[in-house]
Amino acid sequence: MDEAAALTHHPPPINMLPPTPAGLETLYNLCRKIYPDQVNPLQVTALLKYWLGGPDPLDYISMYANPGVPNENIPPHWHYISFGLSDLHGDGRVHDPTGNEGPSGFGFELTFRLKREPEETSPPTWPATLMQSLAKYVFQSGNALCANDHVSWHCALDNSESRIQHMLMTTDPQLNSTQTPFGTVDFVQIVGICTEELKATQQWNGSGILDILKRLRAAGGAWHITDMRRGESIFELDPYAHEEVERGFELQGSNLSGVSGRCSWSEQDYFSGKDCKDVNARLDSPFHQSFIGNSLESPELLRIRKLDGVHLIFNLEAGSLLPLAIRGRVKHGRHFTFKSVLGETAITLVAHSVTGTLVQQEQPYMSQGAWLQVLIPDDLAQDMAVTFQALASPEALSLPKTFSWPERKLSITIVADKP
Repeated sequence: MDEAAALTHHPPPINMLPPTPAGLETLYNLCRKIYPDQVNPLQVTALLKYWLGGPDPLDYISMYANPGVPNENIPPHWHYISFGLSDLHGDGRVHDPTGNEGPSGFGFELTFRLKREPEETSPPTWPATLMQSLAKYVFQSGNALCANDHVSWHCALDNSESRIQHMLMTTDPQLNSTQTPFGTVDFVQIVGICTEELKATQQWNGSGILDILKRLRAAGGAWHITDMRRGESIFELDPYAHEEVERGFELQGSNLSGVSGRCSWSEQDYFSGKDCKDVNARLDSPFHQSFIGNSLESPELLRIRKLDGVHLIFNLEAGSLLPLAIRGRVKHGRHFTFKSVLGETAITLVAHSVTGTLVQQEQPYMSQGAWLQVLIPDDLAQDMAVTFQALASPEALSLPKTFSWPERKLSITIVADKP
């Protein structure tokens, strides 16, 4: 939140005050059904509203004291609910009016449940800052957050030393989808997770990890209550969790269809060890960055081309996901995309059963501008699954490391991460 955010109690309606916007009033009424004794909850309020140039998209974040359900092992906690991702006003000041039949604004609001510590008499306000940050991402990118999505955060959600440094999204257990005068609103709950759980989510899927979290009281339990003091991952709490994730991964594959990372590709006729000597320089050269930065501006660079052979380059962080891309996606008949953080370059690995692609058996390497599609036949996927086991122990790799399939005119080089 910025300095223009304040803690307030929203007062009961009085005749002298302007009426509460219809969308907001509908959501308030929904909350009052759950918390009839907390008609005026403590709120974090953006004093300078977003439509007036303020930095915070959420008008309000209400904070309720939830007593939990002791006989169901649901502990007391703080329940945070946002107002602003949906259309509160219906007059176009923030969201384009869509009528009452479609989604209201982005179609959802965020919630968060934080375990209440015995010594706490009022809710911490840092979750409001977290929710505003997520809302800014949604407004800037246009990407809604949905149940089973994950968010890589890479620092403790409350800026402490906590292991809870990432997020999963689920459906709020008490707030059902509701109809407002300006459309429908779902409630997407933030669930704090640790790094091991994030990696398992990426390897398998969010739904499976949420199910494991749900059955473990110490990991959030049935209502997915985040405990920032949780020191054990699901794999430490449940000795069978790792086997469950591995089994799910092998049977179902991964729901992760792509990542952003440092990657590059070039057309090659034949590969030799010499090609890898300057790959670090080529990944970060001004020419390379200039090419990918302007690739969408030139019609010449947007044309579709058949390539004789290709050389793919990934830094270690991106390359470590190649086993997931092959075992969790391609071998299950899916695709996986690496999108360069340096510009418009993208590399999509494609299974033969994926339809609507540029590649086929006779032309396994096709480019459209800076986007490369690589067909991975079943036999090559099996070979890669074995070969890429070396990436499971990145500390043992001598970089740069090149994996080559000369008969297919394909080579993949892993280079060191930039400091």
